[in-house]
Amino acid sequence: METAAEQSDLAARSSAPPRTGTAPVDEVPPANKLLAFGLQHVLVMYAGAIAVPILIGGVAKLPMDAIAMLISADLFACGIASVIQSAGLWKFGIRLPLMMGVTFAAVPPMTVMATDPAIGLTGLFGSVIAAGVVTIALAPLVGRMVALFPPVVTGTVITVTGINLVPVGINWMAGGAKVGDPLSLTISLIVLVTILAITRYARGFLRNIAVLLGILIGFAIASFAGKVDFSVLSRASWFEFVTPFHFGMPTFHLIPVVALSIVMIVVMVETTGMMLAVAEMVDKPVDQADVVRGLRVDGLGTLIGGIFNTFPYVTYSQNVGLVGVTGIKSRWVCVCAGAIMIVLALFPKLSTLFALIPHCVLGGAGVVMFGMVVATGIKVLVDVDYRHESGRNNLLIVAVSVCIGMVPLINPGLLAWLPHWLFPFTHSGIVLASVSALLLNLYFNGYRPRAMA
Repeated sequence: METAAEQSDLAARSSAPPRTGTAPVDEVPPANKLLAFGLQHVLVMYAGAIAVPILIGGVAKLPMDAIAMLISADLFACGIASVIQSAGLWKFGIRLPLMMGVTFAAVPPMTVMATDPAIGLTGLFGSVIAAGVVTIALAPLVGRMVALFPPVVTGTVITVTGINLVPVGINWMAGGAKVGDPLSLTISLIVLVTILAITRYARGFLRNIAVLLGILIGFAIASFAGKVDFSVLSRASWFEFVTPFHFGMPTFHLIPVVALSIVMIVVMVETTGMMLAVAEMVDKPVDQADVVRGLRVDGLGTLIGGIFNTFPYVTYSQNVGLVGVTGIKSRWVCVCAGAIMIVLALFPKLSTLFALIPHCVLGGAGVVMFGMVVATGIKVLVDVDYRHESGRNNLLIVAVSVCIGMVPLINPGLLAWLPHWLFPFTHSGIVLASVSALLLNLYFNGYRPRAMA
């Protein structure tokens, strides 16, 4: 005789839609949902995506129309790289829901290049192109490091990644200023409460776009509160082509090329952590070949960036948390997001409208998403053995590595006495935690490569 519970379970299975055999990461949502999910990813990363062109353009004392061109070029290259990373193209792309964006780690050396008359923008873009080629060449070598990422290392790196992102969300809540104001905080809290309420009470499609709805509601409130200046829209053109080598043919200088190549090697370690985090979220095991394909896109995106007058590209950590919050595992969502970025690049009025979203609106969403990255790391660490002899060693690995990863957040000047060329290493908490966890795991546990599918 079947129990009531068994009968209920049988009925539920019989009424459920038949399995298609397609993994969630490969499923293609309906067009309307695909567009909404993709737009959500764009809104999450947009502020960070356009920040570096604005910063470098300002340092180089470019006129506003040239800075606008840098932003369009950035969005264009970002979209192409994101499509390749998520959809896959030949030996490029890990085929996971990942977005690509300009790395902030490259800002210090690029600032020096942009202000040096002997290098200038043509030398900067030449260095970006060369660094892209170097990254593609070194991807297989760096990809071998994935064998050194057992759960105790992976969980630690993901956790520290989230912790390093949390200050971004908190600063957004303050409106991008060092001292927050009550209005910015109120708008951020409304966005946060809206996302939590929709996640709690809504179902299906509405629940999956909770972050998008929260941002739209926050944008509407910020507009009524006078925090959005729509007058800048009139100065933006409707359509504009993104042309390669806008500032002239690139030039190549040894030291700048080496500097940016070192930065790219560092961020490839970060990218590996991002890929493993997303693979964990979407339940898709990845092997060394997958990681290498993903790392190659860092290089290809950077190469494309240099050609189209923009900067080094890496897998964007901001969007990792969104995958965890929404539970949308399809990589085609990020393909759609990449296509949206390309469209925005060609229609400056649209890209300018997106740029009007105040930081305080993004702050409420940032708290949810970046906190989700921390939670994902903790989830991975839960499965680590802490009970036996090796368990105590694992506790030490996590404890020490997390603390080391906090150094750039708490006291970035602690390592300021080291040579300047080490700056990309010493000022990235993610890299410090990664190196610490890798070395301590080898010291305590020896070489035990993680199982790969």
